[in-house]
Amino acid sequence: MYRNKIIWLLFSLLVAYSFTPSTDDRGVTHTIAIFREGANGFSAASLELEQAIQAIDKDDTASITAAREALKKCRLQYKRIEFFLDYFFFSSAMVYNRPAKTEIDEPYMEYQAPSGLQQIAVLLFEKDPFSRKKELVTEALVIRTAAADLTSLLYQFTTSDKAIMESIRLELVRLYAGGITGYDAPELKTGIAETTQSMRTIQAVMEPWLSTSSPETKSVAHYLALCIQYLDAHPGFDDFNRLEFLTTCGLPLQESTGALIRALQLDLHTRSALNYNAPNLFSKDAIDLKAFTNGAVYTEKEKLLGKQLFFEKALSGNNTRNCGTCHRPELYFSDGLRTSMALDNKTTVRRNAPGLTYSAFQYAQFWDGRAGTLSKQILTVISNPEEMDGHPTVIISRLKDSAHYRNAFAAAYPEDTAAVTMPHLATAIAAYLSTLAPMNSAMDEYFAGNKNALTPAQIRGFNLFTGKAQCATCHFAPLFNGLTPPLYQFTEFENLGMPANDDLQHPQHDTDAGRFEFFPIAYYQRAFKTPTVRNSAMTAPYMHNGAFRDLEKVMEFYNAGGGNGVGMTDLYQTLSSTPLHLNETEIRDLIAFMHALTDKPIAK
Repeated sequence: MYRNKIIWLLFSLLVAYSFTPSTDDRGVTHTIAIFREGANGFSAASLELEQAIQAIDKDDTASITAAREALKKCRLQYKRIEFFLDYFFFSSAMVYNRPAKTEIDEPYMEYQAPSGLQQIAVLLFEKDPFSRKKELVTEALVIRTAAADLTSLLYQFTTSDKAIMESIRLELVRLYAGGITGYDAPELKTGIAETTQSMRTIQAVMEPWLSTSSPETKSVAHYLALCIQYLDAHPGFDDFNRLEFLTTCGLPLQESTGALIRALQLDLHTRSALNYNAPNLFSKDAIDLKAFTNGAVYTEKEKLLGKQLFFEKALSGNNTRNCGTCHRPELYFSDGLRTSMALDNKTTVRRNAPGLTYSAFQYAQFWDGRAGTLSKQILTVISNPEEMDGHPTVIISRLKDSAHYRNAFAAAYPEDTAAVTMPHLATAIAAYLSTLAPMNSAMDEYFAGNKNALTPAQIRGFNLFTGKAQCATCHFAPLFNGLTPPLYQFTEFENLGMPANDDLQHPQHDTDAGRFEFFPIAYYQRAFKTPTVRNSAMTAPYMHNGAFRDLEKVMEFYNAGGGNGVGMTDLYQTLSSTPLHLNETEIRDLIAFMHALTDKPIAK
């Protein structure tokens, strides 16, 4: 494992050598100097961490405390360089701060074992950290040796002010969707302190621009100072008011930073699904739909045709059902059943029919992610004998027999003389599904400026969701699904240790292997896509098997630590088995917030 990590670091050096140069960038030298200083600080802190871990003694509980404190210090130093390292040297960043779970590199199907600072935190907070000392020492050694050579990444390195500004843009998103939620330090609960450190670094990096006077620089300087002041005044993790922070200074800083970048003509958009023209992370258009459609833009005629086809029974083999049979608009495009009725109306299909709102904003479809696009999912469902049992030749013949559909397809796809085709049919339905993302819930109204949109319980619930309850460490803002910030380029799959029933005192093993059936790698055993929790209050029952009848049962399960927390044994569970210790009032507040994520009803 150690050899693999060193190879990974060498690969990062090669990336550094091939970087494209730019000229006349006043912030570059300043930023590189900040990185050098931060890298040296992180290197020194990683040495202290290694020494503290080496000193762990099974008969000295204080040695564990000392190691945890050294880890906190090391993480704070890392946050000084995270914006730079993660943007310019992503591979190296993963050596230091990879998520504490096995990750699969698709489509190559190579896996990367958990490592770095997050893995050290997990091991240090186990019941018997001393029993994991050998692993801890190995992790600390890798970090220390790699950190000692960090500045070598700068060999022949050149960049531009545009790239630096984009790295800051992404860092703000990382802080709002991950930093203040404790995404990469749930055991330590240092997310607020680490966010403060990152904000101070942003302030230092932007100094060359903020030293000049303009409306844009004054606004950025004001909100940066306000953010740091707020974070300094409210250091506690569990009681931090994230909603207040975001609305009073965090999101205004993001908006003013965008305005400054545009004023300086330093726009650069290289690789994320973010829409940089959106004001902030909670704007309705913050995530760019084109990132999920290979750049395609759906037309209004496609969407209209797709809506008609969604409710067209001619797409089923026996002319008795359509997509809306199992995805009913009045139930937010779910069906209220544990698992949907099959075509024979006697048996049921294997998995729960999830709501389709926001389904267009993900890179993997179906619970196991086996379809990479909505179009592929649609064609798969139509042809499935249990679901619609549609046959392409029969479907196309039926549609061509209809003058209405011949004209509608021709209008939607005028460039194609043979417009009535299965690919066009699937694209049109996908276009319609893309419209099922209204983002007009009470929470959205609150972020849009209506401070009366949320009740006090819902406000407390938001802060719990994005804090103590750790919900937002898997259901990431703003879509509250498994799209991982700040790039939103991947869809996460998690193993919750989900049972087959909702009796958590007597849980039964679920035989569904999940994504493992599609990609037979052990770490995908019982892993399923992380769905959005927007509109979840209206789409019971829950989970891939529909086993949980209400949100109360869902909360009980998570509060206990998932399947392993309720007494099951699943070696591949990715959800922490550590109980959340939420009380009844907190659970009620969380559920109240879930209701605040309910959009206005979507008309058929």
